[in-house]
Amino acid sequence: MNMNRTEALLALNMVGDIGSVRLNKLLSIFGSPENIMRVKQDELSKIFGVGEVIAEKIVAISRRDVEEELSLAKKLNLKIVTIESEEYPANLKNIPGAPIVFYVKGNLIPQDNIALAIVGSRRATLYGLTQAEEFAFGLAEQGFVIVSGLARGIDTYSHRGALKAGKRTIAVIGSGLNCIYPPENLKLADKIANQGAVISEFPLNTKPLPYNFPRRNRLISGLSLGVLVVEASRNSGALITADFALEQGREVFSIPGKVDSINSIGTNELIKQGAKLVTEVSDITEEFSFLSKPQEKRATEVIYSNNKEEDILYGFISSEALQLDELVSISGISIPDISNMLFKLIAKKLVKELPGKYYVRCS
Repeated sequence: MNMNRTEALLALNMVGDIGSVRLNKLLSIFGSPENIMRVKQDELSKIFGVGEVIAEKIVAISRRDVEEELSLAKKLNLKIVTIESEEYPANLKNIPGAPIVFYVKGNLIPQDNIALAIVGSRRATLYGLTQAEEFAFGLAEQGFVIVSGLARGIDTYSHRGALKAGKRTIAVIGSGLNCIYPPENLKLADKIANQGAVISEFPLNTKPLPYNFPRRNRLISGLSLGVLVVEASRNSGALITADFALEQGREVFSIPGKVDSINSIGTNELIKQGAKLVTEVSDITEEFSFLSKPQEKRATEVIYSNNKEEDILYGFISSEALQLDELVSISGISIPDISNMLFKLIAKKLVKELPGKYYVRCS
């Protein structure tokens, strides 16, 4: 089957069981997404981690399937972002099993790397809804892009809070972008797209099936530097998002609730387990103080680490967080060398690594 690189990645994403880990495995064997789509089923099925079922799904995707998906995306005025695209969010690219393709209604911009997720119960109390909106408003005003899941309850009010502040917000949904869910949030989704983005890794006509939402939750935390849980019952999906956040090295925050409230069982338990208890926006922003500090003038060479090459790299790092790719770009040092030097600077407590591969000087 003849496809270009983007079409082949889209086809592999339509299989539904191929994330970045399995893709890298296939690429190490076949070299390119286009080649993967040309491989016969029996050859694919022999690869560890692929097997008969996934192999059958891969060969079942036709060029017509891909063309119909591309045509529908164009009709809906959507962008298709692959893991190789420049606009693919750096925070998301660094998580295990990052999506190889996702669809965007709206726009993604570099500012979206400074994001905080707010999640919670669909059946929230007035207290929870109020807190979600107020925290979203306050955090947005402090420079955070607010990420949530467009669901009823806490998610809806989190998006509204950011919009009310006139700031950006991103909605990650558990269905295709041609099946916005819940339907009463269609107008909200349009407002979010005009002021941020609505995204999904699912093919466009995917229905909002229950098992899609845990997958959706890993993207909510993956896009963000931290996750704030406002209200959550014992088995809430918000707790799944918090678990993903911990696995991805993100910060977890929790608003305390009444001890006899069903919707507070999860949030209070998170606090017991080590999530930071928050009662005001500053409790969160103080954990990301690097965002508000003025950028220091970068020296070309400083003596701090007793190693000339490390000192040069240290001179490019300030109290303003920089990502690995930015450090490579401004320093001209190769990724293997810069990674080795960063490891040593971190060990010497001169540099601190933040979620999303950001680096700042230690206080």
